[in-house]
Amino acid sequence: MTSAAATRTTSTRGWFFNQPPGLAVLFFTQMWEIFSYYGMRTLLVYYMTKQLLFSQQHASMVYGVYVATFYFTPILGGVISDRWLGRKRAVMIGAAIMSFGHFLMASESLLYFALAAIAIGNGLFLPSLPSQIDDLYAKDDPRRGSAYNFYYVGINVGGLLAPLVCGTLGELYGWHWGFGAAGVGMLLGLAIYTLGARWLPPERPRTQAAAKAIDAPRMPREAMRQRILALVAIGLCVMVFRGAYEQSGNTIALWADVGLDRNAGSFLIPMTWFQALNPLLVIFLTPLLVMMWTKQARNGREPSPAKKMSLGAFGVALAFAMLAFVDAQSGGHANWMWLALFFVLFTVGELFILPIGLGVFARLAPGGYAATTIAAWYFASFGGNLLAGVLGTLWSAMGHAAFFGVMAAVASLAGVLLRSLDSTVLRAEAANGNGRPADQRSEEQAQTG
Repeated sequence: MTSAAATRTTSTRGWFFNQPPGLAVLFFTQMWEIFSYYGMRTLLVYYMTKQLLFSQQHASMVYGVYVATFYFTPILGGVISDRWLGRKRAVMIGAAIMSFGHFLMASESLLYFALAAIAIGNGLFLPSLPSQIDDLYAKDDPRRGSAYNFYYVGINVGGLLAPLVCGTLGELYGWHWGFGAAGVGMLLGLAIYTLGARWLPPERPRTQAAAKAIDAPRMPREAMRQRILALVAIGLCVMVFRGAYEQSGNTIALWADVGLDRNAGSFLIPMTWFQALNPLLVIFLTPLLVMMWTKQARNGREPSPAKKMSLGAFGVALAFAMLAFVDAQSGGHANWMWLALFFVLFTVGELFILPIGLGVFARLAPGGYAATTIAAWYFASFGGNLLAGVLGTLWSAMGHAAFFGVMAAVASLAGVLLRSLDSTVLRAEAANGNGRPADQRSEEQAQTG
């Protein structure tokens, strides 16, 4: 890094929460990318079942495969970015491809090509953007630890706006208006990133990752075995959990349309608005949970990572069990407030499991293989979304109450399995010399499933 670049990217204080201007560039770029992704995703199942007249089973499978692919492509995209394109070029190319994919959604016959384009573009974009945050700060900069908190807010602001803007346009004025708004959002993100490029850190040398892997101290074989065992086991549990968790944008969205009384007085709540509850709750609940865990840590009572994740899975199971009871009692026409309560329980459970799991993967990453280990976390999301698509096909094959009961059982199974892994994870972390403070940053990024 040149002296001028170092001054600009690591020392500048500006209007954005007294952070380097480069963080604002990354914040708003990510915000608009999430806006475009969730804006399209909010409409996707409705579009396939109402406009394209897909069967529910077909729509659920397409949805599950698409979201799974969205999480799989970053594994390949990260390698391409690190070895050939560089982070800045990968972000720009990925954003352009995603924008193109969103606009392709205007043609009904190009649905699969559009979804493929969005997933491919995301593969280049997703691993390349947040990896630039650390380079905005000097190693001893006290602002560094809070940077991911601000970045994480950007993710959820985009997720909050998406169903309110794209969902409303698609539902009230036509599906293509909603998809078009998603494409415009992605173009805004690309414009912000391009115009703000001068505030971003320069590219890392291509040989840096390889040098780190070579210089990393060799780990005892038993310690490595314990780490890999813990990571594989957690990954499999998270796959099972996501089978139920990812129903929020699939069968839960369908239930909001056909099984819910959405009248609030004389106002009919648009069905897509309920998808905004999850990111809104994440924004408000995250600080409260962090405060609670900090207080527990000071008193020596903070649960271990596997116990937290188990509690999160049981929390999501409770949310689905509640819907099973409500749907059975209401005769398939429940008050909309029950879905709002579902998202409260659902989001609390999510915050107990997904950020914590990503943090475990970061802490247990072998030296020189951090990116590969994080890619494995995305692979767990990939497998879980495929499972969610398969499970979603049961929606039409059984009653809604029974389906929610099955999802509660799936989440509970994940909770039981995670609880049984507590000693395995603790041994792996003990062999790792406990977690590094820097690893907490990965927990603050998560959602993203």
